Amino acid sequence: MRRFNHFIPSLILLLILASFFHATLYAQNEITLEDLFVNYRYYPRRLPSFRWMKDGQHYTVLRENKVIKYDILTGKAVEELLDGALLDTTIFEGRIESYHFSSNEKKLLLTTGSEQIYRRSKRSFFYIFDLSTKTLQAVAPGKKIRYCTFDPSAEKVAYVYENNLFILDLSSGALTQITKDGKYNAIINGASDWVYEEEFGITRTFEWSPDSRYIAFMRFDETAVPEYTMMRYEDRSYPQYVTFKYPKVGAKNSIVTVHLYDLKTDKSMPLFTKDSTYEYIPRIKWTPDATSVCVFQMNRHQNMLQLFLYGVQGGRRLMLTESSPYYVDIHDNLTFLSEGRGFIWTSERDGYNHLYLYSMKGKIISQLTTGSNEVTKVYGLDENSGDLYYQIASEDGLDRYLMKVNIKTHRVSTLQDHKGNNSAQFSSTFDYYIYTFSDANTPPVYSVLQKNGRAVRVLEDNGRLLTALQGERLSPVRLLKVPGADGTLLNAAIIRPVDFDSSTQYPLLMYVYGGPGSQMVQNSYSSFGNYWWYQMLANEGYFIAIVDNRGTGGRGRTFKKMTYLQLGKYEIADQIHAAKYLGQRSYIDASRIGIWGWSYGGYMSSLAILKGNDVFKMAMAVAPVTNWKWYDSIYTERYMRTEEENPGGYHDNSPVYFADRLKGKYLIVHGLADDNVHFQNSAEMTKQLIAANKPYETLFYPNRNHGIYGDHARIHLFTKLTDFIHKNL
Repeated sequence: MRRFNHFIPSLILLLILASFFHATLYAQNEITLEDLFVNYRYYPRRLPSFRWMKDGQHYTVLRENKVIKYDILTGKAVEELLDGALLDTTIFEGRIESYHFSSNEKKLLLTTGSEQIYRRSKRSFFYIFDLSTKTLQAVAPGKKIRYCTFDPSAEKVAYVYENNLFILDLSSGALTQITKDGKYNAIINGASDWVYEEEFGITRTFEWSPDSRYIAFMRFDETAVPEYTMMRYEDRSYPQYVTFKYPKVGAKNSIVTVHLYDLKTDKSMPLFTKDSTYEYIPRIKWTPDATSVCVFQMNRHQNMLQLFLYGVQGGRRLMLTESSPYYVDIHDNLTFLSEGRGFIWTSERDGYNHLYLYSMKGKIISQLTTGSNEVTKVYGLDENSGDLYYQIASEDGLDRYLMKVNIKTHRVSTLQDHKGNNSAQFSSTFDYYIYTFSDANTPPVYSVLQKNGRAVRVLEDNGRLLTALQGERLSPVRLLKVPGADGTLLNAAIIRPVDFDSSTQYPLLMYVYGGPGSQMVQNSYSSFGNYWWYQMLANEGYFIAIVDNRGTGGRGRTFKKMTYLQLGKYEIADQIHAAKYLGQRSYIDASRIGIWGWSYGGYMSSLAILKGNDVFKMAMAVAPVTNWKWYDSIYTERYMRTEEENPGGYHDNSPVYFADRLKGKYLIVHGLADDNVHFQNSAEMTKQLIAANKPYETLFYPNRNHGIYGDHARIHLFTKLTDFIHKNL
């Protein structure tokens, strides 16, 4: 790969400063749990959330309840667009939480009072601020609504309230209710159900047409979906029951249909109705000419995805088919070219995720990228120049580079290929980009670059953090390869104990996630999370290791999808083998190896202490899946099909069936209000441990979801984890 030739002085300076990370520092400061989870002492500075403006020369930031416009070249504020403190308090209460521009940048959509529903969904109060007249109006006075969105003309907004879809005319104040059948736990219009939100990553399921005449929207009929009930404890005589629709393996999913509302005729018509071939509608997207809607249609096994174009005047035609002997991943890398000249799409069809240019009839015009490495992000297409900007992984999956390819000439160019993680946020005109660099031991550096790579200025170099860390006892992250069970070399990260002495034997703590397509080990700052907790443990004499088993991402289709129908089998074999391999080092005490993980990692750590009971002395499982039949339909069936179709795959790798193998110390942690991995998993697991007369420890968090946070939950949790490690390793 061609090396990038432009110098970025600030980056070079930072890399010199970061050399402190590449040698153990001998000061006497100690890292404490309070530093990590109360004072957040060691967190690097991140850029505040910003929005590029259409001219490509300015951006805006919400700071101190104000929306401020900045010049990209100088970094100086050029205009205060809105001061939240000056808003009419008879209309607006609270602080501005977020804002969005209308397409003409003459209006702002403001939110406040947000209330979380699930992981990605929330309801809020929404307001429109007219930047010209300086007037404010509430979209739905006194009501918390969802997914309020400007139309392209900036004359209307659409939103979801009580599972129905509404349109508000901003000039006249006229309110149109498009749907009237919305009902909790029954019918949802314009928003997604729980499982679509969690597994397809979508919450808003309506889209304005580019000409503002139509709204395409999805309707979920979840009447037949089974319900799950959680209890919340609110100092009442009886707990509060929270019941919601959650399709588990083999259960009925929502019936999803797609509809088109015509604002001109005030009529709706169905586009896609129930079809036995297609269980899922993961996305809808308008074509630029507003004549048709692209509807993603997928079968329940998720091994065939078809993109159909539905015309606003009727009719449909097939645009693209993706199929796989395993499963097809859903993504948002569909870019339509203007004037019907085709579209850009990413596919694993040659074994690695790459970029393709298609005609609108679905014929491949050209494969834009090739090689045994993965396209990991698509940043956008500059149609004026034909340059398509993207990020790609190194062949071993550890590094990320910035690239561009011209869709006319097919010329591939390197923008940034420093060893580490290179990422970007491009301006709307692609003249500038915010360039972010980090590596395993270097906190993020944020710089403004011109599209030719010339540095404009540094936004944040985290020099303050680096200076503060000169007084800490740190051990650098080291990236290496360890063999898996079949000899495949696996990416691993290790943190040695501070004052490491190869003649001393240390206990080993492994961290695992290991789920399909995930990647914990990267040459990126704290890619695996909890970096500073591991540094604290390294200060206390622990050897830390993280290994990405087979089935993880960044290394191509075969490596990722070889675990199909057998989740847990090869992954845990690799983790056990890696533990044995590390345990053979003279400086590791093989009798003191522990492992921990969260969610899929909790599933893996549970399997490790059971199937690897001769290797692991202790395991900690936070929010673990303990039998795949208790998890949701979309995720589990994507990798395992149903239990009826694959009974061996479910039985042979579910921890509940191996409780009698427990020998070491086992801690199970779960939030009682976990809507994702239900507490049922831990309850059933402990039931089997009791039946086998096996001792274990538990820690349960009332009213906490999958993330277990809020109040002092995090420090409480990590105090317990730390104590459990000290006690048992």
